[in-house]
Amino acid sequence: MKTLSLKLDDLVYQETEELREKTRKPRNRYINEALQYYNRIQKKRMIEKLLEAESKIVSDESMRVLAEFENLEDHDC
Repeated sequence: MKTLSLKLDDLVYQETEELREKTRKPRNRYINEALQYYNRIQKKRMIEKLLEAESKIVSDESMRVLAEFENLEDHDC
């Protein structure tokens, strides 16, 4: 386990403490769970961006192949 020191905005700290007390979780556990959740969100966003970029590549390639087929049909006539 790693130890770290961090600075929080006053509002974030206050809100965190209020919620943490209501859930009766130790501060360390609460922050660990919050970071795990945030990490999952960030990973999903990265995957979405990657899939979006790859879909664009596939789409562009599909349009190129379609154009080639259309050119072949034009030459057959």
